[in-house]
Amino acid sequence: MFDALERVSEYVWRIPVGYKKGMRVPGIIYASEELLLRAHEDKAVEQVANVAFLPGIIKASYAMPDIHWGYGFPIGGVAATDIETGVISPGGVGFDINCGVRLLKTEFFAKDVMDKVDALMHEIARNVPRGVGSRGKIRVEREELEKVMVEGVDWAIRNGYAWDEDTEFIEENGRLAGADPGAVSDKAFERGRDQLGTLGAGNHFLEIQEVAEIFDQRAANVFDLFEGQLVVMIHSGSRGLGHQICSDYIKVMDKVVRATGIELPDRQLGCAPILSREGRDYYAAMACAVNYAFVNRQVMAHWVRESFERVFVKSAESMGMRLLYDVCHNIAKFEEHFVDDEREKVCVHRKGATRAFGPGNPLTPEKFRHIGQPVLVPGDMGTASYVLIGTEEAMRETFGSTCHGAGRVMSRSEAKRTISGQALKSELEAKGIRILAGSLALLAEEAPGAYKDVSQVVEVCHNTNIAKKVARLRPIGVIKG
Repeated sequence: MFDALERVSEYVWRIPVGYKKGMRVPGIIYASEELLLRAHEDKAVEQVANVAFLPGIIKASYAMPDIHWGYGFPIGGVAATDIETGVISPGGVGFDINCGVRLLKTEFFAKDVMDKVDALMHEIARNVPRGVGSRGKIRVEREELEKVMVEGVDWAIRNGYAWDEDTEFIEENGRLAGADPGAVSDKAFERGRDQLGTLGAGNHFLEIQEVAEIFDQRAANVFDLFEGQLVVMIHSGSRGLGHQICSDYIKVMDKVVRATGIELPDRQLGCAPILSREGRDYYAAMACAVNYAFVNRQVMAHWVRESFERVFVKSAESMGMRLLYDVCHNIAKFEEHFVDDEREKVCVHRKGATRAFGPGNPLTPEKFRHIGQPVLVPGDMGTASYVLIGTEEAMRETFGSTCHGAGRVMSRSEAKRTISGQALKSELEAKGIRILAGSLALLAEEAPGAYKDVSQVVEVCHNTNIAKKVARLRPIGVIKG
């Protein structure tokens, strides 16, 4: 496989259509040699070629530099399919539907409030439930949960968990159209009923961070970011609801593939024509999970604001706790893009990939429209996260997509086996990073050594112009399940 790759440029590689009989388009991978080798070792590169078999796929099967092995699609995979002839695949979205990131700003310099960080962390940890199977403080019955699924963050505004301006700074304004609770199973409803406003476990986190470095002062000024600034990043998704919806529709897609005779090299790529009943049902259910995840992060952000208010005895408004942006990582969306110089509506799958729309796009908040969309890239808890900006190059080359994070290089079981959670906690605290984790074993799973170097990943995106660096953020306090 490795020998078959064609080098397009320093950081771009092509899998030719002839690599496997049945590939409809080439594979395109954005990676340094080191990152590519890691992707090859865990078979993720092979998955890029497999995605190229999907009916109706357009231009190429893409992989971002944080690529690693996933269910069907690699994590870091992007594929657009034709609305009329193409398919939609749960494997191209993932189990944690709308896993995503939001960044809250403050007007504080981190150095001026370091004596308050411990109190902040404990107050946030008290307010935001976390951990495997964690239950939230909000209990909603089915009728109310249906409203969450359809209304998204509008529901949170109506119920006092959001500011009116928040929706302007959330992808899709916090509400993906097309949601239909009728397409969601009873089991999924049950799993989502009491998890609103919960962080979960695994790679999800809530971090207090400092803006450590500014790369693009003009963009930083537009984003209201400044060096030394205290910010808060929240990384979570649709919890058990999204996982169950994905599980339910994987079974549905298996039946569709068998009934229609769609030829795929991997059954995990199970899919259905977008215009079929099964394809429409999956999209409607997925949109419910997307909106649930937006509300989940919104409710946590509300409780973070309240935690700051209790610790500083000031209003969140007076502390400048405004939302920079909220982006999705695992989603399929209908968007307009140029295909062969013609503007077409396509279905873009982004699995472990972030939308990175460039300047002038009407779907970008008006405040940022002249420079491009903010892109939030979380790293591991021991190094850094990044704020990037979307580009015209991404719109031309990757359907407006870029990386989503560091990307794993070590399985969770291997990390637990080889890394001491207690030693890791001590090591991070020696660096001045405070840690609140529900389990030392789970902490080991998310050790920096289990991930690629996020700075390397970001450099590939920056140097290929599919997103440009704006700021580097360093962790001060990390809260995990």
